[in-house]
Amino acid sequence: MSDSPVRSLAKAISWRATGTADTFIISWLITGEVLLASGIALTEVFTKLFIYWAHERIWNRVAWGRTAE
Repeated sequence: MSDSPVRSLAKAISWRATGTADTFIISWLITGEVLLASGIALTEVFTKLFIYWAHERIWNRVAWGRTAE
């Protein structure tokens, strides 16, 4: 049993929305600048979305820890 590529993408998007909000808040608290925090958060959306998607696809090829239901 494995996730389809589309499911992996949907999971990546929902996780990135949460992670981006966290990055924005932390960046804003550290820098005190909304524009800079927004730039940091926007940049990491694209890099981490791809990294998470690739991570999920790699793990779908690993049988370790899976059981048949």
